[in-house]
Amino acid sequence: MSDAYPLTFEPMLLEKVWGGRKLAGFGKKLPGGVNVGESWEIADLGSTAPSGAGGGARRSVIANGSLAGKTVHAAMSQWGTALLGSAAPTAAGGFPLLVKLLDAREHLSVQVHPSPEYAAAHPDATPKTECWFVLAAEPGERGEEPVIFKGFKPGVTEADYRDAIGAGTVPELMNAVPAVVGEMHDLPTGTIHALGAGVVVAEVQTPSDTTFRVFDWIVKYNRPARELHIEEALESTLFEEPPEAISAAGDGVLVSKETFCVRQLLAHCEEKAIAEPGVCAAVMMLQTMGASLASKSEAFNEITMDAGTTVLIPAACAEDVVLRGGPGTRALVVEVV
Repeated sequence: MSDAYPLTFEPMLLEKVWGGRKLAGFGKKLPGGVNVGESWEIADLGSTAPSGAGGGARRSVIANGSLAGKTVHAAMSQWGTALLGSAAPTAAGGFPLLVKLLDAREHLSVQVHPSPEYAAAHPDATPKTECWFVLAAEPGERGEEPVIFKGFKPGVTEADYRDAIGAGTVPELMNAVPAVVGEMHDLPTGTIHALGAGVVVAEVQTPSDTTFRVFDWIVKYNRPARELHIEEALESTLFEEPPEAISAAGDGVLVSKETFCVRQLLAHCEEKAIAEPGVCAAVMMLQTMGASLASKSEAFNEITMDAGTTVLIPAACAEDVVLRGGPGTRALVVEVV
């Protein structure tokens, strides 16, 4: 019998020029005087981009149980299919999911991730399909409307894009979609995008840190100049219209991709199953007044789930784990497929 149990992790907090302090409201202990833009909840990258997570490896460290102090990568090695089920590791042997929380005090840089075609021609680049679930949306400190920039307005051509890069006017070509709490935005790799000021999101993505910037709001925010990746972005950007925002009144699938499926799970003073038997799943608690994960067989101690908590449920114990939700409990369940 497997000894696998639900895993909690030490969040990895990343200082960002555009970051803020709102992740404190999602249970993160922020260091004083630092603008934190990202909390990496589950990650297993053997290397990262110097312009992204600063270079070097980023592997989540387990915070509970017999594997406390070890990485999620070590758990994969020890538990194998008991953790992943039928899902496969990445080509580099890593955990096939990256989960974050993002807090944008200012607009993020306008960016794009490698298209499949670009990645096929450049082995050092990895596609990065992601989705953003809006947790908070209010005007920015400078009065910016809370929006998500994604995709181009109808009729924009590659020539228009090139001209706008040279003129520093790329955002003018983009859709600025109002950020609404409870909506999910699907951002396929190759989609030009940026998170707007005043918006906090939960991010689920394929495990990649390859990002190409094309515009960085240097004048608006008096930022120091950061590296842009113009030629890479031009090769990677797709011009298809991005999917519309998705919302669900109850339980249901929000986004389904080749390697993961994101579902909304609501509970109001009730107990609910979380994942299908034999399926590895991450649970991100978005809002609650007293929620927990429990074992039907009492195989592990109950895990308190405050807003901002992320727990990874191994495939071997998925059938045994239930969500006990207090009033107004809302969670994302990310199944690894």
